[in-house]
Amino acid sequence: MENKINHIKHIKETVLSDQHYILKKLSFDYMTSNGKWERQHREVYNRGDGAGILLYNRKKKTVLLIKQFRMPAYLNGAKDGFINEICGGLLDDDDPETCIMREVKEELGFEISTVKKVYEGFSSPGVLTEKMHFFIAEYTDEMKVDSGGGLATEQEDIEVLEIPYSEAIDMLNNGKIIDTRTIVLLQYLQIHKVLD
Repeated sequence: MENKINHIKHIKETVLSDQHYILKKLSFDYMTSNGKWERQHREVYNRGDGAGILLYNRKKKTVLLIKQFRMPAYLNGAKDGFINEICGGLLDDDDPETCIMREVKEELGFEISTVKKVYEGFSSPGVLTEKMHFFIAEYTDEMKVDSGGGLATEQEDIEVLEIPYSEAIDMLNNGKIIDTRTIVLLQYLQIHKVLD
């Protein structure tokens, strides 16, 4: 793999794992800010891009979150490993809007027809190639089509949480919401006074 950017050259890739997603070791020459070339090595994990959404109900002043077990969070000190978070998933072969509407139906049990994209950004650019697409959308009780909970084929065991917006903000402020994607979208609602 070669790059036409003039501060990177001689990129060498070695696949370390490709069991589910792809973990590579990259070796490359990098020109530092002082103009000197140095050989650098990085591990890069490619799991594809993702989308996440926060649904809110303007009339009831509630938001929809999910709760599920996350092994990496458990390994890094998240008590029992259960995380309160936004609905989301990997794009696979879909565009971000199609992906997030599918995930809303699978995980939350709601069928929505419109979403508003508010951000996109890299999840952890030091190690992941993943770019996240962030959405919000309004929901009503009439949009509920089933109980949600995720797909058994994907080993999802998801609890759907309908929470008063004020309680979600309290959870954010007292450390009960520790997922950065969820923090970003709750803060978006706050900054833009969506439910005020």
